[in-house]
Amino acid sequence: MANEELIREAREALLTTDRAKAEDVANRAIAAGMDPADIMQNGFVAGIRELGEKFDRGEVFLPELMLAAEAMEAAMEICNAALPEGKSETRGIIVLGTVEGDVHDIGKAIVAAYLRANGYEVYDIGKDVPPQDFIDKAVEVNADVIGSSALLTATLAVQGEIEEYLRDAGLRDRFKTIVGGATCTQGWADKIGADAYATDASDAIVKIEKLVGR
Repeated sequence: MANEELIREAREALLTTDRAKAEDVANRAIAAGMDPADIMQNGFVAGIRELGEKFDRGEVFLPELMLAAEAMEAAMEICNAALPEGKSETRGIIVLGTVEGDVHDIGKAIVAAYLRANGYEVYDIGKDVPPQDFIDKAVEVNADVIGSSALLTATLAVQGEIEEYLRDAGLRDRFKTIVGGATCTQGWADKIGADAYATDASDAIVKIEKLVGR
C-alpha cells in the first residue's frame, strides 16, 4: 500500500509539473527501500505519458511540458543514483538538430522537450547545423539516435547528406536515424535510408521507442 501511494504521488508530481514534489517523492521512495526502476516506470513515466497525451490534445502547452521535463530529470537523477552501477534508467541518448540552411527552431524544441519529458537524454545541437556536426556530437555522447529536422524544401537534401556522411565514415550501423519537419515525408525517409520518419513530437516518441528497442 505504501508503494502504491508513492507511485500515485510520483505520477501526480509530473502531472502538476512540480519539481520539488518529484524530488521529495523520489527521495522518500528510495529511503523506503522501493525499487528505483519501479517508482520511475510506474510513477514518473506514467505521469509524464499522461501529460504528453494532454499536450497532444491541446490541454497543456509547451511551457508545462518543459517544466515537467525538468521535474522528470530531477527525479531520474535521484533514482539513477540509487541504482547499481551501470544500470542507469535513461531511456536512450538522442542528438537532435535543425539542418544546415534552416533556422526554424520551434518544432524541434517541442520534440526535444517531449523526449526529455519521456525520460530520454537529449542533446539539442541547435539550428543551421552542418551534417558533420550531427555525427561528431553523436560519437561524442555515444548516442542511440540522430534526429534531424528540415522545414524547407531546399534543406531536405542535408538530411540525405547526414546519411551519406554516416555511410562514408563507416558509422551507419552504429546509430539509428529519424527525420522530420514540415517538408519531410515517409517517402523521403525511405529514399535517403533513414531508419524512421516522425510527423510530430508524439509520433517521434513512438518511433524512437521502436528504434532503441523499448
